[in-house]
Amino acid sequence: MTRIIGFYGSIAGIIVAIGMWAGISFIPKGGSAGMAVGYLTMLVALSFVFVGVKQYRDNVKGGIIRFWTALGVGLSIAVVASLFYVGAWEIYMYNTNYTYMDKYISSSVDTMRAAGKPASGIANFQAEMVKFKAQYAHPLFRVLITFTEIAPVGFLIALISAALLRNAGFMPSRAQSRSVS
Repeated sequence: MTRIIGFYGSIAGIIVAIGMWAGISFIPKGGSAGMAVGYLTMLVALSFVFVGVKQYRDNVKGGIIRFWTALGVGLSIAVVASLFYVGAWEIYMYNTNYTYMDKYISSSVDTMRAAGKPASGIANFQAEMVKFKAQYAHPLFRVLITFTEIAPVGFLIALISAALLRNAGFMPSRAQSRSVS
């Protein structure tokens, strides 16, 4: 089981880390386009949760898996992928001298000004972001925030995978399909 979890979790993690890098590199302002690319990459990468649970069901469990076992395998794969994601973000932060929050705040203020937001609203936003920036400077806080970006997506995909794959008739392995015929 650990081999399957490590293998598929690593594949998903590498894909999501590459997607993060590509999003940062090719969508410099980020914004909603950056978020869309980021979450699309997460969905593509975390599809390996489904693949890993199916492999475990078909090759280790003989084509039959209980919901809670499937959920445990799926969540484990998602956690491995999430750790890659967090690690990639920390490498990015280190390589950019931890300037992300300054750039984010500046970009957000510029967007607010361009949208004609009142100066008082912008000042309130800046004050809140200065507090958040101080919290974000602490590695444990930053790691937890980053983990919560991907973990809910991984949980949802693990839940869907477990619900579907607990049914032995759903996408049976080729060996199982031949034995039924």
